[in-house]
Amino acid sequence: MTTFAIADDGVRIAFEEHGSGVPVLLIAGQATGMHGWGPFADALARDFRVIAFDHRGIGASEEGDAGLYSTRSFAADAVAVLDAAGVAAAHVVGHSMGGRVAQWLAADDPGRVRRLVLIATTASDRAGGSGARRDPAAIADLLSGDRARMRPLFFDDGWADAHPDVVDGFFGRVASRPALRGHFAASRDHDARDALAGIRAETLVIHGSRDALTPVPHARMLADGIPHARFLELDARHGLHLDTPAVLDAVRDFLLPEGQRRD
Repeated sequence: MTTFAIADDGVRIAFEEHGSGVPVLLIAGQATGMHGWGPFADALARDFRVIAFDHRGIGASEEGDAGLYSTRSFAADAVAVLDAAGVAAAHVVGHSMGGRVAQWLAADDPGRVRRLVLIATTASDRAGGSGARRDPAAIADLLSGDRARMRPLFFDDGWADAHPDVVDGFFGRVASRPALRGHFAASRDHDARDALAGIRAETLVIHGSRDALTPVPHARMLADGIPHARFLELDARHGLHLDTPAVLDAVRDFLLPEGQRRD
């Protein structure tokens, strides 16, 4: 059942819950709805109380002023969702832009984050000292709206062909053009590099070695900037939380109490 949180500016943010146990907040990527988590969320719900939401301007959430979108304001929306769900603190898992949002949540509201998982994300689009820049051709494919061009950025062909319903759920969205532009600008302008040192939550950074949207050196710099963060690199693309089973295993083992983890 869809429930609504009320953000600071009165915008209604849609969210859903599944499962029971320690809460896990899932924060989706740029212009991606909560149902895009698909089987990843379903699997986590076997062990946790999973909470997922539509960013403002996406799906069932209201749009608000798209000209004011930022990853930091999206983090405030995430806090509103936790409040509406009656959750004082949750594990937080963010994918892509959702990982950028999660960085602000962990830095600005450390008491709300138990453990933090950052998947296929970066502290800033700026190359900084990494020496790696995002591929303009990959960004053009992402912004094209053409699923045939976007799909190879996220998923291996064999997996995508075998799971068309999951691919549809990931790429399917309801959003206006201003909202899409606002999401892109929020993600593009994100820069939390100076805030990383203040993140207190135990953190796991997971990244695909074949991620054309976010080069691996960005993820390594992200992990290096967060105190005692763990870094896991896998042979995968940008949508690795869906097409790479090792991601689910790693997230589950990281979030579960030690006595319940896999050997």
